[in-house]
Amino acid sequence: MSLAECYASLARMLDYPGGKEGIVADCGRVGEALQGRDLKSPLEPFGRFVETSTTARLQEEYVATFDFNPAVALYLGHHLFGDHQKKGAYLIRLKQEFGRHGFTPSGNELPDHLPLVLGFLAYLARNAEDGVRRSFVSECVLPGVERLGAAFSARGDSPWKPVVEAARLLCAADSAVPEEGKPC
Repeated sequence: MSLAECYASLARMLDYPGGKEGIVADCGRVGEALQGRDLKSPLEPFGRFVETSTTARLQEEYVATFDFNPAVALYLGHHLFGDHQKKGAYLIRLKQEFGRHGFTPSGNELPDHLPLVLGFLAYLARNAEDGVRRSFVSECVLPGVERLGAAFSARGDSPWKPVVEAARLLCAADSAVPEEGKPC
């Protein structure tokens, strides 16, 4: 699985579930891709949860996890800045970076929504913009994903915790190769 496919699969796994078959397939592919990068995949419990749940249960748990609990909201700016005015500047920077590279998000999510950000990373990987992508991950994505992961640790068990951990692992590995370029 390519890096672009891995980011795209993680984005789908963290988006509102439309059906479980695609999530199960994405989970297996991302788990294999992480192991292929010598990273221990945390996704097995999530895969079991998806396989044994109905789509309605997945949707209910998703809403209970991400919509009713602001501590683990999927908005990176929230985790980095709270309600501080710096969050607005962060959102503007993300949107400018999307535009600078020709990425047009679909839907109405804010630019710091983690599935959207992962989709942008997939886009950059498909377009071989490795230096920009690694810098973007290091500067703009990984700090927020790490704080989101810490918030999950404080919250207790959630089926989506391993998916956030998988995103953190992939982002950390991707940003480990230093290159020039500083988007944020």
